[in-house]
Amino acid sequence: MAEYLYDGTFEGFLCCVYAHYYNEKATSIAVKGDMTQIAFFDEPYEIKTDGKKAEIVYHAIENKLSTFDLRRTYRIFLAEVQGKEMVLLNYLRFGFIKGPSVSSYHGFSIVRAAELLEKKVTMESNRFRELLRFSVLENDILYAEIEPDNNILELLGPHYSDRYKNNPFIIHDIKRDRALIAAGGKWYISAFTKDNLPGYHTDEFDFRRLWKNYFEKIAIKERTNPRCQKNFMPVRYWKHLTEMQ
Repeated sequence: MAEYLYDGTFEGFLCCVYAHYYNEKATSIAVKGDMTQIAFFDEPYEIKTDGKKAEIVYHAIENKLSTFDLRRTYRIFLAEVQGKEMVLLNYLRFGFIKGPSVSSYHGFSIVRAAELLEKKVTMESNRFRELLRFSVLENDILYAEIEPDNNILELLGPHYSDRYKNNPFIIHDIKRDRALIAAGGKWYISAFTKDNLPGYHTDEFDFRRLWKNYFEKIAIKERTNPRCQKNFMPVRYWKHLTEMQ
């Protein structure tokens, strides 16, 4: 039995799964530097990321479980919740036993825990397809700031790159100093800070005033329902919504 540390990448996690089966059984898995999940009296074992080992586990999930479960595994990995690695490992262990039908065992706690984490990530990515507000920079690039609870930038790429094929844009996760950068329907993720970001376009603040005025004018005061509004637009996201500033 061993406690594993890895580099925080998806490939690194897959190598932990490999080590669980081919070396020692994992009692916990944590990102290197995060000692909150490691018992004080235990000596953790660092797992080095190995592309070949990661590929073996990747294809094992795809072939022995399903493509659906491979995608589910990755979405759960994007959750920023303590203990997600062991939730995933337990799900995969159960899946290697049950095969492609593992996702149908909704009543099992192992499967339910995985479903709940996946739901957190999926719901948040869906919200940011609706709650994203772009501004225009001096060079006519669209720019948006977000601070999601989970690491969802990659899940936004296909939607926005298809929607704004003719407009280069940057979606900046300022919480993690990463950005989704896209142009011409293609996109990639990169480390990113605001240090070298150009200023806003001269018309930007006029358009913001127009949008806020539109938002206020279409509202029916007699039907205002703050509680319902907060359900669809959680307060933690308001900071970056033009109409709520």
